[in-house]
Amino acid sequence: MNSTVQNLEKSQVELKTTIDGDTWKAAQEKAFNKISKNVQIPGFRKGTAPKNLVKKHISSNEVLMEAVDLVAQNAFAEGCEANDLFPIARPSLDLEAISEESVTLKFIITVKPTVTLGDYKELPYELERVRILKKDIDAEVEKLQNEYAQLVVKEGTVENGDTAVIDFEGFKDGVAFEGGKGENYPLVIGSGSFIPGFEEQLIGMTQEETKEINVTFPEQYQSADLAGKEAVFKVTVHEIKTRQVPELNDEFAKDVDIEGVETLDQLKDKIKKDLSDTRKQQAEQTADNKLIEKAVENASVEIPDVMITEEAQRMVQDQAYRIQQQYGLPFEQFLKMVNQTVEQVLEGMKPNAEKQVRTRLVLDAVATAEKLEANEEEVENEYTKIAEEYNMDVADVKKQIDVPSISYDIVLRKAFNFIKDSSVKSK
Repeated sequence: MNSTVQNLEKSQVELKTTIDGDTWKAAQEKAFNKISKNVQIPGFRKGTAPKNLVKKHISSNEVLMEAVDLVAQNAFAEGCEANDLFPIARPSLDLEAISEESVTLKFIITVKPTVTLGDYKELPYELERVRILKKDIDAEVEKLQNEYAQLVVKEGTVENGDTAVIDFEGFKDGVAFEGGKGENYPLVIGSGSFIPGFEEQLIGMTQEETKEINVTFPEQYQSADLAGKEAVFKVTVHEIKTRQVPELNDEFAKDVDIEGVETLDQLKDKIKKDLSDTRKQQAEQTADNKLIEKAVENASVEIPDVMITEEAQRMVQDQAYRIQQQYGLPFEQFLKMVNQTVEQVLEGMKPNAEKQVRTRLVLDAVATAEKLEANEEEVENEYTKIAEEYNMDVADVKKQIDVPSISYDIVLRKAFNFIKDSSVKSK
């Protein structure tokens, strides 16, 4: 078997393989025997007719095409091995030439792209300085106050921000409509959760007061019978509640129930530390992203379309899983709700998919250039870490993720750490 290779665009190569001699003759013989088993000749059971008689019922072209199917996979494998080709997708196959003496197969193969690295050492690492101001701490304290606020019954009238406990019933043209009735419903005034204009008309009402409220349903309302229509709601206010936030003192700090916090000053110190830790982590993440983006920008690589498509498909699958877990909705149903198709989502994912693929390829190239590898201990530690994170047995994790995949992830992290360790930190 002879083979030649020609480089094409976008990490594709053309592999031509010629099969002849005894190998090709044996393939045709095997193909003939396979086809003959299904040939029905009057007077004979399938597969029992004499060979010379069967030949009259099988065309030479049929035998040649079947023989191609029998040799193609092996020819592809041997051709890749002989020419050090590493396919990353299923190849396409064309017949260059075929006869009873020989066949030449032409494979178009997508291979792992070649990355030409630019500067990736001693790149600037721009870490933003973190400052926590008094107003930042005060804002967090206020959030805690609101979290610990309680609803208490108040006298007087309904005001914006109050919770009015109401009975209501809606009428269109004097007739009550389905879904327009509720009892003891706690409505936060100003939340915008009811029809526009409804909540505003409750302001000023007193306890046990009944009032008719006139509204117009939005044109895009979910019920076609009510969309754009005028309606009247009969509303009775039973209770008026207001949010009462706790006073800022040591008692409040204790109620927050944070270990080691007994006073308001200690609470503020804890908030300051937590804010500082979070923002430092965010600043480091931002600096990390800028660093790898620069290394990727300095490199040159032509990415095959198939790699981008496969990455985008994986991202769509991840999104479908998250939606199912978060909302309990099948992905197809969610797409109908947002008026999108899978194809549209896939296309929308491709720019980010290309970015992710490019980053991985550059990190992989850095790992190769710096001879970075994952040892057995590191692989085992990674399995243990994943098992603990997902509360699984290590053995079960190993069944789902093979060693090469784990090793690859470790090596990419090492490559990034190498770039970061060699970077020039801003002062």
